[in-house]
Amino acid sequence: MANSALMHTYGRLPIAFAEGKGAWLTDTNGKTYLDALAGIAVCGLGHAHPAVTQAICDQANRLVHTSNLYQIPMQEAAASKLSQLSGMESIFFCNSGAEANEGAIKLARLHGHKKGIDVPHVLVMENAFHGRTLATLTATGNRKVQAGFEPLVSGFVRSTYNDLAAVTNLVERRNDIAAILVEPIQGEGGLTPATDEFMNGLRALCDKHDLLLMLDEVQTGNCRTGYFYAYQRYDWKPDVLTTAKGLGNGFPIGAVMAQGKAANLFQPGNHGSTYGGTPLGCAVVLAVLETLEKEQLAKRAGELGDYLVKRFTKAFEAIQGVKAIRARGLMMGIELDQPCGELVELALHEGLLINVTAGQVVRLLPPLTLTDEEAELLISKLSQLIINWLASRS
Repeated sequence: MANSALMHTYGRLPIAFAEGKGAWLTDTNGKTYLDALAGIAVCGLGHAHPAVTQAICDQANRLVHTSNLYQIPMQEAAASKLSQLSGMESIFFCNSGAEANEGAIKLARLHGHKKGIDVPHVLVMENAFHGRTLATLTATGNRKVQAGFEPLVSGFVRSTYNDLAAVTNLVERRNDIAAILVEPIQGEGGLTPATDEFMNGLRALCDKHDLLLMLDEVQTGNCRTGYFYAYQRYDWKPDVLTTAKGLGNGFPIGAVMAQGKAANLFQPGNHGSTYGGTPLGCAVVLAVLETLEKEQLAKRAGELGDYLVKRFTKAFEAIQGVKAIRARGLMMGIELDQPCGELVELALHEGLLINVTAGQVVRLLPPLTLTDEEAELLISKLSQLIINWLASRS
């Protein structure tokens, strides 16, 4: 790869995959791997799911793209299904999670200007990750990924995740905040779930001050946490909800969803996307959503996630170097007491695909279709790998 024409934007592992099936990938040398990362929460239905493959083939054989200058019946059908499952009223299809969050930020500014705020600000959190476009990079709470791209975009103010008092203080001291953008679980920030007190408090605070509560569910959406969308564990709705990743099971598509006072903020000419909501993309979305619903994969994710936590907790109960196990459904982080990035390559040698985030958190995002037998294999392989690695470091 030394002479590759690709820009050097990724520190790639020395492996290439040729095919996949379910929770398994096969590399170009014929070795198989249990995929406990699913393309970073993308392939929730696993690899080469027949419903997705069929949808792509059937739609590509009929019509791939026209443009949003015309009505797109498949887009209407996908939006209707997504609205039903998400509880949101209006849907805008885009191409990625970062694009979805850009759309949410635009909605926040529109809302602010409608309230008479000259320079509307969006309140975001430390350790957040919202994307790599200039606006979403600014919203992201990680100086490492921002460095070198200054000047960053104005219009953001930052507070502490899970600290309702700090957020409340900022909102009540300023009169230029139009919205709060938050992840129900910080993925890149170390698999840290928001507390119920924090989330319920944010909803009440936004209601009190007429702010938009905007949830970034790019990673937590589409049944990953045991609910279709993570916010559905509560008895309220956000004003804006963004998602992508598992929405297309590998096909690049995202969505900005809104309800209530945010539902009709966008009017013709306010927002658009050349490839947003093509017939092909929306055929995939419809197939994914129908499969998630039919196979009750939200329920499966919740039950299997609880089981994995129980089994990993038992495996590590006498191990000093394991600090915490955090999970919601099949979104799990095992935090160690030291940086553990080298575990990724060690796991690779053992035929297991994992990831490390925030330096010392082993991140697991397996397919929602993971079988009981595959779950046992994951527990066995990973627990032994972590135990052996910690022992070698002591």
